[in-house]
Amino acid sequence: MAYHKVNADQRAQGHSPYLDNDELQATALELEWDMEKELEEPGFDHFRLDGAVQHHLGNSQSPDLDLEPIQPSSSPKGRFQRLQEDPDYISHYTRQTPKSNRCSFCQILKVFCITLILFIFGFVIGYYARKKCPSPPASQEPSNHHTYHEILKEIKAENIQQLYRDLLQFPREDDVDIAMKILVQWTSQGLEDVHLVNYSVLLDLPGSSSNTVTLKASGECFYPSGQQCNRETKTLHSQDLLYSYAAYSAKGTLEAELVDTQYGTVDDLIRIQAITNVTNKIALLKLGQSPLLYKLSLLEDAGFGGVLLYADPCDLPKTADVADKAFMVSLNSGGDPSTPGYASIDGSYRQNRPNLTKLLVQPISAVLAKKLVSLPEDAVQKDRCIPLQMPATGRKIISLNIQSVTTYKEISNVIGYLKGTVFPDRYVIIGSHHNSLNTYGGQEWASSTAIITAFIQALMLKVRRGWRPDRTIVFCSWGGTSFGNIGSYEWAEDLKRVLQRNVVAYVSLHNPVRGNSTLHPVASPSLQQLAAESQSFNCVEKTNCPGSNVSSVQIQGDSDYFINHLGVPATQFSYEDIKTSETSSFLSEALFPVPTRKTEELDPSFGLHETIAKLTGHVTLQIANEPVLPFNALDIALEVQNSLKGNSCGEVEVPQLLAVASRLRDTAELFQSDEMRPANDPKERAPVRVRMLNDVLQSLEKSFLVHRAPPGLYRNILYRLDERTSQFSVLLEALEHCKLHQSNETIQAALSEVLNSINSAQVYFKAGLDVFETTLAGKK
Repeated sequence: MAYHKVNADQRAQGHSPYLDNDELQATALELEWDMEKELEEPGFDHFRLDGAVQHHLGNSQSPDLDLEPIQPSSSPKGRFQRLQEDPDYISHYTRQTPKSNRCSFCQILKVFCITLILFIFGFVIGYYARKKCPSPPASQEPSNHHTYHEILKEIKAENIQQLYRDLLQFPREDDVDIAMKILVQWTSQGLEDVHLVNYSVLLDLPGSSSNTVTLKASGECFYPSGQQCNRETKTLHSQDLLYSYAAYSAKGTLEAELVDTQYGTVDDLIRIQAITNVTNKIALLKLGQSPLLYKLSLLEDAGFGGVLLYADPCDLPKTADVADKAFMVSLNSGGDPSTPGYASIDGSYRQNRPNLTKLLVQPISAVLAKKLVSLPEDAVQKDRCIPLQMPATGRKIISLNIQSVTTYKEISNVIGYLKGTVFPDRYVIIGSHHNSLNTYGGQEWASSTAIITAFIQALMLKVRRGWRPDRTIVFCSWGGTSFGNIGSYEWAEDLKRVLQRNVVAYVSLHNPVRGNSTLHPVASPSLQQLAAESQSFNCVEKTNCPGSNVSSVQIQGDSDYFINHLGVPATQFSYEDIKTSETSSFLSEALFPVPTRKTEELDPSFGLHETIAKLTGHVTLQIANEPVLPFNALDIALEVQNSLKGNSCGEVEVPQLLAVASRLRDTAELFQSDEMRPANDPKERAPVRVRMLNDVLQSLEKSFLVHRAPPGLYRNILYRLDERTSQFSVLLEALEHCKLHQSNETIQAALSEVLNSINSAQVYFKAGLDVFETTLAGKK
């Protein structure tokens, strides 16, 4: 038989050690005969025996078994089980295991070993692949919110109060000394990468004697506070008297007629110029309604020689008690005046700019303003406030004497870094400031510094347990803020290229508790939704916590450079008193001398400080830790459309602006639905796609920086002047210029600037969409 021939030949060639004697060979032959009979049973017609034998003998060149016709019930294992159950089998072979069983065991062992090795190898590859390309965690958002809650619950009012009181223990020292003590405080909280950055800058400081205002008719001399000039008052409040001045004003003496210009608006100037010549005269100007630098530029263009600046008591909150106090203002739009547009580093060219205006500017108290306008005592009624106004009859000649000294001094910024783990090259900056100007500006610098220090303290508790943010958080305490945000400007100009690429947002803590009536949140359009959500997050554990409307209006402080030169989204939370009139905007430009206990009177429990700290902390954590930046592109487009309502000057309309704004909205809606929503789904969140999307979101507002803006107005046109206005500030100013000069050139130039900004933003959105479509098409 063929079966016997094949096996006999192979045994002869193989010299098997198990078949060395005749008895074993006979046993093997009988076994083969039994197997052949069983193979002749139905169901085994197609089983290829030759191949099976070759496989058992280890011939690797044999063809593979054709297992398709084999039925599950006719497996080889079943056949051998039945064979072993035959009683004759035991009598035939009782000495050693047949070779076929031995080979089957070896094959099973070999397959097992190979499978085990492949499993281990696959596990190792999978482990490192997962480590290199982690799958997006489905539960990251809930986990993040739990982390935020754990961090923010460590911020407590009593801790902020203690930090605040510790800061006030600092003696009245130079800016560098105060900055060094803040550095030590931050380092003691656990922040590792903290250092000072010093700049030598030009400051305009009070002279050795106070400025004065003299009535020529009576010869009466007054200090800015309204007190008459004599030695007793001069020595009693020498610091307050000296620091009642306008930094970077022109110096000298001017004797001229006093002209009441009210708020110094274009309408006020048109009215005044129609009845008198204002050349070299002194304007009596109210603070508020529009930026001081803008109003001073109008007065200077009109030909005035000096300005007496005061705050009308009717514009101040009822809780304010500053009628008899003068104040300090800065006429510096930002940065070191001697190095405009570039950093004050060693070797920089220094320009000679002792004053930044031709006007002699002097702040005075409301008490002195009343004396100058000869307001009768009975004009002030208890039931209502009558705004100050000079009588139409009578001329008053006054002599204004201003003496201040410009000198170079060193200021310091405290900069601390908490490095991110996923995007360490992306910065979220949170900034406060420190102040060494006696009591001017109150103690709000201590409030803001205590809040940022309490936030650092809470963060570092979590960091010690192994947590870190995804993006780097940069903590800043700025120097020279009172003189025109000098510290922040110089640092940002020094690192401009790095910051243009890396900064994603700025969170401001400038004067966080200036009142105790209402919460006033301000945010750029792309961050308005996040600011509103943060209020809801902070209200979870409070029974009475009404949310406040978030607006995009101009704010004071060191956010200025980041908003107007870098185009960085910014936000700020603060408490303030209820405004008494629509003209109350921009009163915060004045720095009044405030008693040390004033802050603790406004917020005795420091609960308002705690609320500001938690709101600020939550916004910072969201921006620093969310995979996709929480910016809203569609809100920008909506803000643009709202700002174009009602803009016209004579016959000049804005159909082109409306058309390009409509295209911007359409593109933003498409961007929001096609890119933002999928990216916020963890299941579709690819790392490369997220990085591309964040790069687009990070630069959303850069397109809205106009090349030139009037003094005091933001270059970033997304910010309105105040809550009263809804239009672009540069267009409003151009409309005013229209009325003053009867020319459309300014409005045409402003319209062109706005048109190019909106069109640039629309092109930017569209380019972002095209990049995503190209990338997806390439992958497909």
